[in-house]
Amino acid sequence: MKPIYGHPLRPQFHFTPEANWLNDPNGMVFYEGEYHLFYQHHPDSTVWGPMHWGHAVSKDLVHWEHLPIALYPDHNGTVFSGSAVVDAEDTSGFFDGKAGLVAIYTQTEMIPGTDLSKQRQSIAYSKDNGRTWHPYADNPVLADERFADFRDPKVFWHEGTKRWIMVLAAGDRLCLYHSADLKEWTFASEFGAQEGSHDGVWECPDLFALPIEGKDGLAKWVMLVSIGDEANCPEGSRTQYFIGEFDGMTFMNDNSPETVLWMDHGRDNYAGVTWSDAGDRLLIGWMNNWKYANLIPTDEWRGAMTIPRRLKLRDFEGQVKLIQEAPEELRKLRQEVVEWQDERISADDNLLDGYKGELFEIEAEFELDTAVEFGFRLRVGESCETIVGYDAAAGQLFIDRTKSGILDFHPQFGCRHGEPLGPVNGTVKLHIWVDRSSVEIFADEGGLVMTDQLFPHAGSDGIELFAKGGEVWLRSLKLYPLKSIYAARVTETVGK
Repeated sequence: MKPIYGHPLRPQFHFTPEANWLNDPNGMVFYEGEYHLFYQHHPDSTVWGPMHWGHAVSKDLVHWEHLPIALYPDHNGTVFSGSAVVDAEDTSGFFDGKAGLVAIYTQTEMIPGTDLSKQRQSIAYSKDNGRTWHPYADNPVLADERFADFRDPKVFWHEGTKRWIMVLAAGDRLCLYHSADLKEWTFASEFGAQEGSHDGVWECPDLFALPIEGKDGLAKWVMLVSIGDEANCPEGSRTQYFIGEFDGMTFMNDNSPETVLWMDHGRDNYAGVTWSDAGDRLLIGWMNNWKYANLIPTDEWRGAMTIPRRLKLRDFEGQVKLIQEAPEELRKLRQEVVEWQDERISADDNLLDGYKGELFEIEAEFELDTAVEFGFRLRVGESCETIVGYDAAAGQLFIDRTKSGILDFHPQFGCRHGEPLGPVNGTVKLHIWVDRSSVEIFADEGGLVMTDQLFPHAGSDGIELFAKGGEVWLRSLKLYPLKSIYAARVTETVGK
């Protein structure tokens, strides 16, 4: 079956599988001029099932080439999440003294006669730029029968100790290991049993160092941890992060154990991890939520990735926080900009009256005045709209998808949710990306990010600017129509 790229809900600048099921990004590595994106994939169904590693490559983080499945289930079990590295010095001995790619991943095997599984770590190697993979004959390379959940290895080279480091999710904590050759692993330490959020099982960790903007020579380590869905938490699955120090053996959290820092305050960014060997620290996440992931209303495929994000650290009055920015590579999708400056917006005004579009980017700066609420209504149609707004009274940025289109697949999908956002010198800046079935907001110069799926009814392509209860100054607005990455198949425009 050929992929249906023109489907009304098919994302047009986000990565999706050609067909069937997709979840966590895996094995992201940059090698020989290509960004590799592997992902959890069920090739025979649009719901979760026996996991494989799907595979795609890109030279620009925008356009992707689908490649054959990279890793299949075998006698050690199905293939869960993991990572990949460039073994530049052939520490593994797989590459005859040359460089190559090594994947490290969890394999899950059901225990006969029970509903329990064994989760162990395996490796595979590729000598041809990731096109074919050879599982190691002596898999698995790491197991620990104490943990039922023992998965999602993220591996990187630690220059300070000249060895490989693995960070691995083990139920309610992370375990760290080290290795000289990617085959034999030695336990180093644990982190997290009493730290951060434990609203769900810990999954999909990452660990990396980043410089602090404007602080020459200063850097911190960032630990990412995704947490699974918990019935009592309306947010569902989401990702937290920790800031601290790492000495090659132990991660030390800079903040108090009860401090929780969320990477994304939307409903649909999960299991995000970063590319190895890419220079800049680049991340991509699964744009979904385990509350309803198997139910979202798409037919030929199910699941998409967020846009990639470039990560930075910034000091906010003594507290170091993670910053996310849309990569410059996405600018190549921009079409001719429509822009305004210094407009007073009141309840009776809609500066965007008559403008329509399904794919677009917005850069806006508002100066607070008397309006109690202002923002954008997106993907507007008959009885259909998604609101990205600012509640000035509460000092909160919010997404309201209670009327966003198709909602009946899960009772918690249609919701309004928000997060505190203080104005800076009386202004609020928003950078918004809208695709056929999603909205991503970068506010506070990337310090506050919100990602939500939405499934508008056909023909819901209106765009509105609004103010409630008074006026707001629109200091600047740029509206960019975006080209589809399938431009040869699908043409998108924004206009009157």
